[in-house]
Amino acid sequence: MTGAVAGLPSGFGEEELDSDAAAEEVLARAARTTDPQEREELLAQVVLYYLPLARSLAGRYAHRGEAMDDLIQVARLGLVHAVQRYRPGASGKGFAAFAVPTVLGELRRHFRDHTWAVRPPRRLQELRPVVVAAQERLTQELGRLPNVGEVAAAAGADLSETVEALTLRSAFRPESLEAPVPGSVPLAEQLQEPDRRLSELEDQLTVGPALRELSPRSRRVLRLRYLDELSQRRIAERIGVSQMQVSRILAQALRQVRTRMLSRR
Repeated sequence: MTGAVAGLPSGFGEEELDSDAAAEEVLARAARTTDPQEREELLAQVVLYYLPLARSLAGRYAHRGEAMDDLIQVARLGLVHAVQRYRPGASGKGFAAFAVPTVLGELRRHFRDHTWAVRPPRRLQELRPVVVAAQERLTQELGRLPNVGEVAAAAGADLSETVEALTLRSAFRPESLEAPVPGSVPLAEQLQEPDRRLSELEDQLTVGPALRELSPRSRRVLRLRYLDELSQRRIAERIGVSQMQVSRILAQALRQVRTRMLSRR
């Protein structure tokens, strides 16, 4: 019966139910019969009658990262389980009162066990729907988005756990690397953007050993020119040589550093 209901069958039973009372009567007949085929057909009639209820319950979990069609199928499965487990007259409240918590439990288990891309602790999985429901209720009552403290108080939860529960949305469905982001640049392209600091780090790791191979005078001239930003004339005055000699020292030092860097790479 489970597979047939999932595909919206038309072959189980000819009678079409029109009320909860009629469904209760069919369930009572199914409980009395000893014919497995007849029982299956009777239970299928009840399932088909309550399919709108299953859809409505699935709708409570819409917009939480799962496709609505998948949620409806899970709710239908919960409905089938409820029909199979129900014992007419046992509770005195009727089948619908028995089916609702059964279907909702199936939906909660589905979210808990199958939809987490990154599985958080069980306590947070169970707290999240409570916190989300409290947030939605307060939003309607206050006419604005409630703050975390208000949500925690309404849910009867610890403030830090409420924050964690509210941030679990991305654990259901991580963002695609191809998803558009502000500026219309996919996240993947942003991640591929070269980090200037990494290239600078590479240069530092390569330049350091090359500089240590220079003579003390060459290192001093490079420091005065590129760190202290002195002109070649000022450098010549500082170290007591001609400006022409400073130019040759710089050219030779840079050529030596470049050669050492290329050989190390």
